[in-house]
This record gives sequence, structure tokens and C-alpha cells, in this order.
Amino acid sequence: MLTASIVIIVGLVLLVWSADRFVEGASGIAKNFQVSPLVIGLTIVSLCTSLPEMIVAGIAAMEGNNNLGIGNAIGSNIANIGLVLGVTALIAPLAIQSHILKREIPVLFLIMFLALVLFWDGELSQVDGIILSLGLFGFVFWLYKIGMKERDAVLEAEFQGVIPENMDMKTSVMWLIIGLLVLIASSRMMVWGAVEIATMLGVSDLVIGLTIIAIGTSLPELVASIASVLKNEAELAVGNIIGSNMFNILAVLMMPALLSPGKFDAPILERDIPIMFAFTVVLFLMAYGYKRAGRITRWEGGILLSSFSGYLYLLYLQS
Repeated sequence: MLTASIVIIVGLVLLVWSADRFVEGASGIAKNFQVSPLVIGLTIVSLCTSLPEMIVAGIAAMEGNNNLGIGNAIGSNIANIGLVLGVTALIAPLAIQSHILKREIPVLFLIMFLALVLFWDGELSQVDGIILSLGLFGFVFWLYKIGMKERDAVLEAEFQGVIPENMDMKTSVMWLIIGLLVLIASSRMMVWGAVEIATMLGVSDLVIGLTIIAIGTSLPELVASIASVLKNEAELAVGNIIGSNMFNILAVLMMPALLSPGKFDAPILERDIPIMFAFTVVLFLMAYGYKRAGRITRWEGGILLSSFSGYLYLLYLQS
């Protein structure tokens, strides 16, 4: 148990570090190709923040463990809203002004409904994986078109702080490769440690994926969101979460569907997906506001965080 716990902790530290390096490398390459900051932020940065979940889910799927990967995707979406936005709003209230973010939230609901339909028969098939992959390509293309045609001064200014300004192509490629290699290694460490702990505690791989792995792979979002709000860049903090949740469903669930198709544990459909919808509805209401600009206050952040704690307690009771 001690060895497995140490491996997971070391894996988490390396995961957060390597995810940052990968984002810097990928953004630097795009910057050197003269891609606009808005396009880079909406596509590359958002996709890369879900890369840890993708690799963890892919490694777990290749080992025949689809519940761990599915739990990671659904659990990360719940953690992103309840934990990440909850903690971030407690540090400073989050004002939501960007029309792009308000347009992305309904798209997030559409993507979640797609996942619900695919889950409805109690299994994820390779056909489902193909549908998710097509949805992923379509979604990235949609974001690209938004970034090319529209100008959102608020988001564009905030993305400028994330994208490296003076990183040459050679350095960008170097960090991209190093980040990817360490990401794969650290993800493998986390999967091994998680399976070991699940076996020792006698709990399901699904619960480990929904808790330890989901929270761990949400740490890059937590770090990025806290850093953004400390710089008065609330739009970027919320945008990271919305984008990450959409990519989690399309890109992360795609991995177990393609690599380890088959049935999954019933609680995913009966408990975890409805809870994911509930958290997203709350985010939707907060983002749009009532006769005022959308805003997540400290009080609302406390509600999100306490609700997430309640969800973890529910998993504990049912385990």
C-alpha cells in the first residue's frame, strides 16, 4: 500500500509538470507558425489540458480496464466543476463575460447527451469510439472556425499570458517531446498504483478512477485556474474547465471505447452521469446569471466544493 501510494504521488507530480511542458511546447510550435492566440487557446491549450486523462484512460484500456478510464473521464468532469471551480471561486469570484464561453456551455450539454445515448445500452463499443472520434474532430474544427472568424478581446488577451512569446521552434519541439514522454511514464505509474490500491482495499477500479485518478488528473486544471484567477483572468479559468470537460467526454471516453470495448459497471449510468449533468446545470445557471452578468461568487464556490465533498462521501458509503 505504501509503495503504491508513493508511486501515485510521484506520478501526480510528474503528470502536472509534464502537462505544463507539453502545453508550452505545443503552443510554442503553433506560435512559431503564426497561429493566433485565440485559436491556440481554444484548441491546443484546451485539448492539452485533457491529455493526462487521455493517456491514463488509454493505458488503462490497453490493460483491459475500461472502468478506470471511464471513471477518470466522468470523475474529472465532476471534479473540474465541483473541486476546481469551487476552490478557484473561493479565492476570488469569477466573472463570466465572454460570449464564446456562454455559447460553449450549450455545446457541452449536447456532447454530454451524446455520451448518455452511447452509454444507454450498458456498453461502449468500437462504433461508439468512432462516433466520439468524429465528434472530437468536428468539435476541434468548430473551435478553429470560431478562433479564425471572431475576435474575443477578453479571452484573446488572457490566452496571451499562457502562450510562450519567445520560445523558438527547436525549444518548443524539445519540450513537446519531453512532456509527452514524461506524461506517458507518469500515467503508467498512476494506473499501476491505482490498480494496486483498488485490489488491496477491495474497491472497484471504477471508484478509484472516479476519485484518486480523477482528482489527480484534474490537478493541471486546478493549478491553471488558480494561476489565472490570481492574475485577474477569470475568463481563462472558466474557459479551461468548459473546454476540458468537452474534451474529456469526446477524447478521453474515446480511448476505452476504441481500445477496450465492452460493458461497464452499472453505477456509471445510474449515478455518476446524472451527477455530472447536475453539476453542469449548476455551472450553466451561474454562468448566465439572473438579470446580471454571469458570476460565480465565493458563496457559490463554497456550494460547489461542498457538493463535490458530498459526492465523494456518497462514493465512500457505496463502496
